[in-house]
Amino acid sequence: MKYFSIALLIFSINLSASCTLKPKPENMLHYLVREPLVKSSTPPLVLLMHGYGSNEADLFSFANLLPKNFLVVSVRGPYTISENSYMWYQADFTKETPIINKEQAESSRQEILHFITQLKTKYAFDEKQVYLVGFSQGAIMAYSLGLTEPKQFKGIAAMSGRILNEIKPMVASKEKLKGLNVFISHGTNDLVIKINHARDSKTFLESQSIHQTYKEYREGHTISQEMITDLNTWLGLK
Repeated sequence: MKYFSIALLIFSINLSASCTLKPKPENMLHYLVREPLVKSSTPPLVLLMHGYGSNEADLFSFANLLPKNFLVVSVRGPYTISENSYMWYQADFTKETPIINKEQAESSRQEILHFITQLKTKYAFDEKQVYLVGFSQGAIMAYSLGLTEPKQFKGIAAMSGRILNEIKPMVASKEKLKGLNVFISHGTNDLVIKINHARDSKTFLESQSIHQTYKEYREGHTISQEMITDLNTWLGLK
């Protein structure tokens, strides 16, 4: 079985003709795009968000394994750690639950919302079929976006992530959350974001009556082929 070690590793990938690196226009986040491999006037959109210390090429390494009818965009976090290493916000990992820079996390949440608005001017996609797929810190951002702005998203795929306590007071009403779908995948051997965070997230989503698909795997802080297969099955939900 082939595995994608996503965590804090940076991949060097060869971009195919259908996968294009986009330079950063003024006030727009860097991103990679795979346009739909089958013709569609308004394809669904998958927005990929990497983990702490990674970049937009990381999750993009499996872009061509995602459904062919989707527009796939992988976006880079706005804060630089070092060359080719980025984040959505600073975090102190010396504690069991990391202490975050709340101002940066909120700024990134707003930047991603703005980025999606900018994408609308460049690509045709179905605004009612926008899916957030994040790994680790990217999964945390996916939760923060989807739970606060559920009308803008069809679903959240949170892979090896958690829901920030800081975002819970901002979560939308149950009425607004009704149409949201969530996919949670997490390794039981994850030592970076431990499995209890996934289980706590599941419990919180249940308290909000949010439809979810929850999967545990005998993995660490990574994305496996099995997880991608299950993600694709979930993306088939209408």
